[in-house]
Parts: sequence; structure tokens; C-alpha cells
Amino acid sequence: MAKTLPKTDVVIVGVGWAGGIIASELTKSGLNVVGLERGKERKTEDYYMVHDELRYSMRYEMMQDLSKETITFRSNENIRALPMRQYGSFLLGDGLGGSGVHWNGQTYRFLPYDFQMRSMTTERYGKNKIPEGMTIRDWGITYDELEPYYDKFEKMAGISGEENPLGGKRSNPYPTPPMKKTPSMQMFAEATKKLNLNPYMMPAANLSENYTNPDGVARAACQYCGYCERYGCEYGAKADPVVTVIPVANKTGKFQIRTHSNVRRILHKGGKATGVMYIDVTTGEEIIQPADIVVVTSYVFNNVRLLLMSELGKPYDPASGQGVIGANYAYQVIKGSAVGFFEEKQFNNFAGAGSLGISIDDYNGDNFDHSNLNFLHGGVIALSQTGARPIQNNPVPSGTAAWGAEFKKKSLHYANRTLSIGAQGSSMAFKHHFLDLDPTYKDAFGDPLMRITFDFEDQDRELAKFLAERCSEIMKEMGASHVDYLKELGPYEIMTYQSTHNTGGVIMGAEPGTSAINNFSQMWDADNVFVVGASSFPQNAGYNPTGTVGALAYRAAEGILKYREKGGLLV
Repeated sequence: MAKTLPKTDVVIVGVGWAGGIIASELTKSGLNVVGLERGKERKTEDYYMVHDELRYSMRYEMMQDLSKETITFRSNENIRALPMRQYGSFLLGDGLGGSGVHWNGQTYRFLPYDFQMRSMTTERYGKNKIPEGMTIRDWGITYDELEPYYDKFEKMAGISGEENPLGGKRSNPYPTPPMKKTPSMQMFAEATKKLNLNPYMMPAANLSENYTNPDGVARAACQYCGYCERYGCEYGAKADPVVTVIPVANKTGKFQIRTHSNVRRILHKGGKATGVMYIDVTTGEEIIQPADIVVVTSYVFNNVRLLLMSELGKPYDPASGQGVIGANYAYQVIKGSAVGFFEEKQFNNFAGAGSLGISIDDYNGDNFDHSNLNFLHGGVIALSQTGARPIQNNPVPSGTAAWGAEFKKKSLHYANRTLSIGAQGSSMAFKHHFLDLDPTYKDAFGDPLMRITFDFEDQDRELAKFLAERCSEIMKEMGASHVDYLKELGPYEIMTYQSTHNTGGVIMGAEPGTSAINNFSQMWDADNVFVVGASSFPQNAGYNPTGTVGALAYRAAEGILKYREKGGLLV
């Protein structure tokens, strides 16, 4: 028999960036909020002097236990999906703060084109430019409408950067200056300018200087230690929910965090949510938390899975193309890159930060003519210096033996003579790429696992090859004596790490027939349920998603307060 607790104003499922932002905004406005987090408590002190690559990078200390819950994967509907038993293509975070604790901090804004991709593509190239089966959508919101929320997120996090010359208009400059420009970044800047491109310093959640945000949260500047990705920041210099928004919510006295609380169902009746049912994983006790408003802010797969298990919203059917929950799954094409080997120049690649880098957007979005190209969109190209930690970084030129004396000799020679330029390509939604519940495999509680059906398309292969060639051109202009770059993109495989930028499944739009939520992240089918995160992206852009997730969270918080006051679907 489940234990029923007293009702609260709002219950939040997952306390990461989106959940923390919404908790902060709602509690400051006087609402009582319960945050349910299935992982453990976290604090900055947990990471004092813990630069342990083996523990965090290789053994995935901050990721969820795949023996208790994982996903299943198949490349198409004709084969059986199998569970992901060890980490590879992407990493599933766990614990208070979510992926916002162990992210790199690269905080781009999406381009105006990203939010109106279908209509703007059709307007410029005609409807035949969009291939059959590609299900890209407009978001139901424009860049200009979302810009104030980007600004709010950047001020809260103290984003360090400089204006993107090819980006959307900004209402304010970044709150802190860009990070240091290293010698390799200066080389990239000079080379790209010679190629008539437009470099700019990467926007970083790693503080370039000491900063106090509008909520009064003070944080110290980045030390360039090179331990950002897969690590918590011991200095608090990298913006994360644990050192920014969660303390603000806690200070109000109206926010209650319950860790080790695994939400299994959203309870609903008559088109309204009544609360959630969760398991206290420390005791096994089943608990019901009633609430006036339910806000789902966990990771992409968890958002979709919870809605499907709760029978909220119409499940997507790939055969007919009808339904919305699980539709428009998209990933990211991180396969267009170039590695340059230098004979004379040496670099200090061990120092770095998660978002220490320099970028160009000349080949992103629709910033270049696609008339004679067999793909849409593009991607950001960047030279990043995230810290070349010793276990995972051992580059040698192609053609080198994989072991033995030659390998050892060249490993030592090129340890400080190698640079990499990476491209982060967009991912378009297709009718046959989707998320649903696996009919065979279950988690530790007996609930079905999330199943992914996905593979790279001709769109991705053409895009990856194009971006890799551009990266190679820049690297050669920088003076590398040998350049290796992608020549051909093979099938998607889930065993090699690429990106944790999974998107879609609960997509945003202007009408319920083709989307699950409106532009306040409010469900069409249950107006007191808000679903926030990258699950709302109708397709993925050529950037990291976190800045856009943060902006959407601030807009959702505004929508929740409006709903609390007036009720009904928001417009």
C-alpha cells in the first residue's frame, strides 16, 4: 500500500538545470515546491582535490548504474533491440544537479534559423529541399521571443564570451569577458580569418573572472585545471545547478529536495495530473506525492519514458506518423573533425577548461548556401582546449603501428605536438527515428526500458564529410605537417563515445496534432503538466543544447506562474 503525503503546490521530477531553475523561480514567487531526484545529494566539497581520471572518465563515477536501468537500441525496426550494457555513445548522468554537474560548460545560443527551420528552408529552397521522411518542424517560438530567457540564463550562470558575428541579435553582452586565448586558439583565429571566416571565443560556463549573479550568488574564476567533462568543479567556477539555482531555492525555505526518489508514474484523472508515485530506493517504500502542478525535468529518455508509462499524451506510431510522445528523436553528428600533427611547434594541451575554445559558425545553420548540397543545416566548428588528460589522449598519425616501438616513439613525439579541430553537426528528425517502450527488457522495478530506433542517414553522411573537409582546410592553413580527417561516415554504432546531446520525444510546437507541448513547455493533453528539457527539440541544432534548455526552463517557470494564476492552456 502506497503512503500518501500532503499535497504541495508543485512537484518537480529531476533536479538538474531545468528543475533547479524552475524551483528557484517558483519558490522566489512564494510557491511550495518538492523536488524528486533519484540520485544522491551533491555539494562542491565532494570534489575537493579529486582529479581522478580513472574514477570519473573511465569508470563513470557520476553516471547511472546500467545494471539497474539502461536503454535498448536498434538501428531499424527489422531487428531486435538489445540493452546498452556498458557506456559508449552517450553518458547518462545521475545525482543532484544531473548532467549540469559534469558537463563541459559550452553554452551556445541556437541560431534564429533553428527555431523556424521548416518554414525558412521551404521559403529559401522550396519544399522539395526537405527529403521524404524527414520530419523537421518549426518550434512554435522564434529566436527573438526566446532571447530574453537566454539573457536571463547567461546572467544567472555568468557566461563568459564574446558576440557571435553570425548569431542572433543580443539584448546585452555576455556578463563576463571571454576566457584566455591560448597560442593554438590564436593560430586558429589567424587561419580562419585568412580563409575569410568569422572566429569568436566560445561561450563558457567556466568563469573568466570572479562573478556575482543577480541572485547574489558569488563564484570564483576558472583555474584552467582541465577537469570539467565528467567531473564536478572543485572551485565552483563551472556553473552548475548545485552552486547556482538550487541554493537560491533552498534559501527561500519553500523547496524540499528528496534524493534517492525514483518517480515511476505521473498520476492523472480527467485530463489533469494529481501528483506522482515514486519509490524511495533506500527503503523500497512506494510513496504518492499529490501536487497541483507536475513539472517533468529529467533527462530526455526519462521524460519520454515516464510519459509513456503514465499513459499521458498519444504515443508515436512510426507506421502512420501519428502520435507525438516518442516522435522526432534526434542525436548529433560529432564525426566531422581533423587532427593535425606538428613537427616544430609544441603546445601545452594539459591545461584547459571544458569551454575553453574558439569557434566559427560560417558552416552552421543556413549561414551558407545549400542549393547544391545534399544536406540541410550544418554545424559549429571549433578548436577546444579542454585538457588533454593522459589516459584518454594518445594521438599518433594514421599509418602508425597500433603497438610496439614505433607506436611508443610517435606517442612521445606527438604528445605535445597535436591539435584537433572538431565539428558538431546538427541532426534532423526522420519518421523512422523514434523512442518507445521496449517490449522485452525491464528495469530493476519491472518497468520497461526506453528503446531507441536510430541510424545515420545520407543527410548525416553528407554533412559529416563536408564539415570534416572544412576542418581539414583550417588545420592545413594552421601549418600542420600531417592532417587526418574523416573521409566517410559509417553506420551509427552505440559503443564509441560521441555526444550526450540526445533530443526529441516530447517536442514543442504550435499545435497539438504535431507536438506534445506548447512554447511554455505545457502539455496539450494535461494543462497542469510541464515537460522541460532537450526532449522538446523538434530536431537538433549544430550546438550544445544546455543554453537553450536553460532558456526554455526560465520561460516554463514564467508559464507555470501564469497558469497558477489563471489556469488553462497558455498562449
